[in-house]
Amino acid sequence: MTHTYLDMPDARRRIKAIFVGSMGNLVEWYDFYAYTAFALYFAPAFFPSHDPVVQQLNAATLFAAGFIVRPLGGWLFGHIADRHGRRLSLMVSVGMMCVGSLVIAVTPTYASIGLAAPAVLALARVIEGLSLGGEYGASATYLTEIADPEHRGFYSSFQYVTLIGGQLSAILVLLLLQNVFLTPEQLKEWGWRIPFVIGAMLAIITAVMRRDMPETESYKEASRHKPRTSSLRGLLAYPREVAIVVGLTAGGTAAFYTFTTYMQTFVRQTAGFSDHVTTYVIAATLIFALILQPVYGALSDKIGRKPLLVFFGVAGAVLTAPILKTLSHTTSPFMAFLLISGAWIFTACYTSINAVVKAELFPTNIRATGVAVPYAVTVSIFGGTAPAIALWFKQQGHETWFYYYLSGIIFVSLLVYMTMRDTRRHSAIDRHE
Repeated sequence: MTHTYLDMPDARRRIKAIFVGSMGNLVEWYDFYAYTAFALYFAPAFFPSHDPVVQQLNAATLFAAGFIVRPLGGWLFGHIADRHGRRLSLMVSVGMMCVGSLVIAVTPTYASIGLAAPAVLALARVIEGLSLGGEYGASATYLTEIADPEHRGFYSSFQYVTLIGGQLSAILVLLLLQNVFLTPEQLKEWGWRIPFVIGAMLAIITAVMRRDMPETESYKEASRHKPRTSSLRGLLAYPREVAIVVGLTAGGTAAFYTFTTYMQTFVRQTAGFSDHVTTYVIAATLIFALILQPVYGALSDKIGRKPLLVFFGVAGAVLTAPILKTLSHTTSPFMAFLLISGAWIFTACYTSINAVVKAELFPTNIRATGVAVPYAVTVSIFGGTAPAIALWFKQQGHETWFYYYLSGIIFVSLLVYMTMRDTRRHSAIDRHE
């Protein structure tokens, strides 16, 4: 059988399309994670309190609010992607992220407008959550469909390369502002607005770049031959696949948001490092995590997706609690880097291939919705809430309970990994459904 995924004269156009799709993902996640990277500075401006843990808990709660609407965004943009094309969905989603970022950049503080300040901040997070809910499904589908069958794992891993790259970019902007351009007082007063302005500008550039993205051949073929039905109604025909997406995502997303989003707060408040040392440690671990993504993605093209997922499940369930417990008592920045990097050695086995695994489960006409909606629901429950749950346990005086909570969720996902088929060998994409 001849596989035709894009009407391209050479591989250069394919790589260019992957680059544009991936870079848009980077900008979206940069905008989203700028909130976390700068929360230590802007939390007092929106949530006045004498207790820094309470301030961070309030900020983390709004971070979770951005995830609550992600299922709606997944449905909305998944519907657009399945009915009107992957390209249009990706353009609109990055445009919404621009709006959300701009709103945060210009919102007055609590001292100026009172309770309206956190209310407007919440609205901006809702807009960003809708955007991100759609970005994941559309970009995962696009990168998977655009790749040749022998390299789907490798190409789709760039979704998390750019996802982590977005967070790393936010932290690098923080480093520059901390060490080169602004004083801590300036950062707390107004400097925290700068990264959101940068994000909005980059989103505009990305939306323009995405206008020229080629549509995938899989979508064009399906749109010619498949009847157009409701995407959600179509999902009802695939309850097993939907359940697999939920099960395989739960542990992975909880681990991912723990070792990215929550780590900055954890290293700062629990381990007790300074703001600057915390930023350096987190930036270094993100670089390590970024490097792992294409390595594991390429490995999955050789040995399959399932072995990597099972390794993540076993190692995550056994090692997460000891790593976090040791990290909470370490006084060495280098040891903190080694411990978090050790967690990434198994967590990257999930992050690098979870996009391609989900895409390979569903037929073309509902693929974007099938990837986005159950994933977004699961991330809202287990991923976006991870920092808030961890801080709540800390506030209650039982921080270690979170370690075992995370280990338990990963163990539940392990049960799914052990019983599911390897999607590399049983791919719906190859069946041209």
